[in-house]
Amino acid sequence: MSGQEQAPAFSIQRVYLKGMSLEMPNAPAIFLESQQPSVEVAVDVSSLTIVEGIHETAVTVTLTTRVGDKVAFLIETTQAGIFEIRNVPADQMDVLVNVVCANIVFPYLRANLADAIQRTGFPPIHLADLDFGAIHQQRLEQQAAAAPSGLIVPGRA
Repeated sequence: MSGQEQAPAFSIQRVYLKGMSLEMPNAPAIFLESQQPSVEVAVDVSSLTIVEGIHETAVTVTLTTRVGDKVAFLIETTQAGIFEIRNVPADQMDVLVNVVCANIVFPYLRANLADAIQRTGFPPIHLADLDFGAIHQQRLEQQAAAAPSGLIVPGRA
């Protein structure tokens, strides 16, 4: 180890709308419905290393709105950010890119989603804040439950 350790560095390089898809399969008849719509929300967070020290975190929200049994609209939005992260201990990187960076990206996604929905003719939907720490913990628990319970080494009893 050298006499001087590098200080951790974190900076936002860019936040951008990576993708958006909107479908209104039952328009225009859906506008004549009088029932209150129901909303389903699914959230996913992904991250990848672009090059050493440069990481992308993407938050994807899929929102399905139904009136009765008919889909009013389905929208999927992916908002991403590019972050420079250097000299951070490996055991802290997972939380940094999947929780901290997701919290930075999410307000942009929420604004873009509300704007796109309003342009459909429906009132905007403003998503509540999400607990990305809890989402990350749930993902880790699901991965642990899906992992094999014992390691099998070929050729050994």
